[in-house]
Amino acid sequence: MRTTTLKIRPDLKDQLDHLAAEIHRSETDLANEAVTLYLAQQRRIINHIQDGLEQAQKGEFVPDDEMEAFFAHYGEPIA
Repeated sequence: MRTTTLKIRPDLKDQLDHLAAEIHRSETDLANEAVTLYLAQQRRIINHIQDGLEQAQKGEFVPDDEMEAFFAHYGEPIA
């Protein structure tokens, strides 16, 4: 493992300290887990966006009747 220095907000550091003590894990383990989860989430979001852009470039859109049914069921989007 490599050592990296990060500046984090004091409130986050306090939460990290307390959680690490409460569940008997190191702050390093928790920070690594948090960064791993964040990066995976961001990668999924970026992949979904890229997939959507590729579909749009190919002209692959949801038919109007399906979108109307979706909004009729779930409600109109909030502007």
